[in-house]
Amino acid sequence: MEEARTTYTVDDALLSVGFGKFQALILVYAGMGWVAEAMEIMLLSFVGSSVQEEWNITPNKESLLTSVVFGGMMVGAYSGGVVSDNYGRRKGFLFTSLVTAVAGFLSSFSPNYICLITSRFIVGIGLGGAHVFASWFLEFIPAPNRGTWMAVYQISWTVGTILEASLAWFIMPTLGWRWLLAVSSLPAFVLLLFYNIAPESPRYLSMRSKADAVCMLEKMARMNKMMLPHGTFTSDPKSEFDINHDSSETTPLITHQICETSTISKDTKTEVGLISVFYKLLSPKLARTTLLLWIVYFGNAFAYYGIVLLTSELTIKCNWNAPLLSVSKDNSYRDIFVTSFAELPGLLLSAAIVDRIGRRPSMLIFLFTNCFLLIPLFWHQNELLTTSLLFGARACIMGSFSILYVYAPEVYPTSLRTTGVGVANAISRIGAMICPLVAVGLVKGCYQIAAISLFEIVIFLTGLAIMFFPLETKGRRLTDTL
Repeated sequence: MEEARTTYTVDDALLSVGFGKFQALILVYAGMGWVAEAMEIMLLSFVGSSVQEEWNITPNKESLLTSVVFGGMMVGAYSGGVVSDNYGRRKGFLFTSLVTAVAGFLSSFSPNYICLITSRFIVGIGLGGAHVFASWFLEFIPAPNRGTWMAVYQISWTVGTILEASLAWFIMPTLGWRWLLAVSSLPAFVLLLFYNIAPESPRYLSMRSKADAVCMLEKMARMNKMMLPHGTFTSDPKSEFDINHDSSETTPLITHQICETSTISKDTKTEVGLISVFYKLLSPKLARTTLLLWIVYFGNAFAYYGIVLLTSELTIKCNWNAPLLSVSKDNSYRDIFVTSFAELPGLLLSAAIVDRIGRRPSMLIFLFTNCFLLIPLFWHQNELLTTSLLFGARACIMGSFSILYVYAPEVYPTSLRTTGVGVANAISRIGAMICPLVAVGLVKGCYQIAAISLFEIVIFLTGLAIMFFPLETKGRRLTDTL
């Protein structure tokens, strides 16, 4: 009788089944989504100058090619989050994959500048929803090693940046920027090809249909050759989004045959309006966390994309009366390729420490080390030292960003997780959009001291914001409601 009264939650089930073959396949699919976004972002470092030469556009219009993508991402980040929380994680990444694949491929046929920036803006809308992949993957991982596996997942971003740098190195000098745009859209098409076999998040399912959640957990246990906990499955009974009309808050284990035919009722989706979302994100329980997350996302995005773009923009030759950061244009592809590998040590280090010392201390270590590495760039350095410093800076900012992608989904409840992360991502795109117009513009104008000072200030203030985070999420179970 005692066993019959035992209940278990999604977190208990994930602990029992562990990280196995099922999660490995989820990692591969979600990782492909991250590869697709990384490639579309990285190509911005290569196509601008080629488009400028071919169409004789102004430097401001060249910068707009980058900023317009981030503008689209700002729209897509919120939209993708709302779609994911209302209709499921799968619908969220279907949205991002479809828009990115089609618009990215069509942009390679742009006949003029207006068509190009329009299509790239639409690509940005698709890319903005890619954060859903991170939240989706996180909801399959047991709590004790969630940080480590999320950091490992971030390696797929680095794979995408290295792949894009390699493609640019071989494609740009011979075939040109149009071929680079077309080839870079292929990973998003791969996501669409395997979409039908991608499973829904069990945590999302538990908020909508307990029977379907049990089905997914059973499938996970079978593939991992493990057993679910004894007893009955329960989700958070206080969930305002839990609209299952069962008389009991628990659902007994159900048979494999039922699982195969079980689907979520179309009536179970929950609409979340824009005003309602912001009321919840800025509620007394979440306001401090939300506002600080917005600052940290802005700062990390500004610094990350700034460092990436600086590697290609430091081809400018300035006179000795101005601070110098010069790299031969002939070596720009090589230097971007080399600094792309910098993300690997940053990610490996973040994976090693995030579950040991915690999310907040880990981010602080990376950010303040980044500040230290940028100090020598106030003065003229030779090409080797400049590239080495940018290598270290990129490793640190990637380490910080990867841990932020672990921390942010952990502080929000399931009912708001992808929307909350989506809004934070939208804020980050403001930083990414401003960066090429301001910081990189300063570098092009040979005002490198001003540019590096700006990066130092932004990174330092980002670190201060992290110090005021009210919650450390290391080892903490995910929550379903406010």
